Amino acid sequence: MITPNITIIDYGVGNTLSVSRGFEYFGATVELTSDPEKILSAQRVVLPGVGAFPKAMQALMSLNLITVIQELANKGTPLLAICLGMQLLLDESDEFGETAGLGLIPGRVVAVPNTTIDGVIQKIPNIGWNSLNYSNGRGTWKDTLLQDNKPGDAVYFVHSFMSQPSDRKNLIAHANYGGHKISAVINRDKITGCQFHPEKSGVVGLKILERFILQ
Repeated sequence: MITPNITIIDYGVGNTLSVSRGFEYFGATVELTSDPEKILSAQRVVLPGVGAFPKAMQALMSLNLITVIQELANKGTPLLAICLGMQLLLDESDEFGETAGLGLIPGRVVAVPNTTIDGVIQKIPNIGWNSLNYSNGRGTWKDTLLQDNKPGDAVYFVHSFMSQPSDRKNLIAHANYGGHKISAVINRDKITGCQFHPEKSGVVGLKILERFILQ
């Protein structure tokens, strides 16, 4: 069996250690790098992220990685974006003012509502385990990174903002928080974003990482 190679973009705002260990569990060779040439020539690329949207975009800009990520995504390299990384895929974010994103999936990032649909105050950030659900009238996750998972599988979230894709076809799965639908997985072509942390989601998350390796 050929050893899979995973390239993780290291730009100073990602939880790279646990992500690396998740892929190494399956025998993958993992490289952390901010080198544009290495990223562009990679077999599979992961964009992690924690913290604030503007700071992350500034970090990518300072390393001249914005056009690099756009180029590798547009040429069809499998790209997995995790947590804040998923939000960066969209056009723009409202966090700390309006900030442009990578523009790889149409849509914007907005604050998670601080009240339930019944008007009850709820905790922000949203931290903890929540179940994945079919979105957009789907009855299957076949041919997505969730194809080995099933509705009701629980994953681990930590976030205060959420993605709102403009086109519903890009929404693969959602979770419910206070009655609000939270985008959990989005996709376009070979680009997939997970709002939750698959590397911290036990067996359920490992299935997603393994599917990305096999993509």
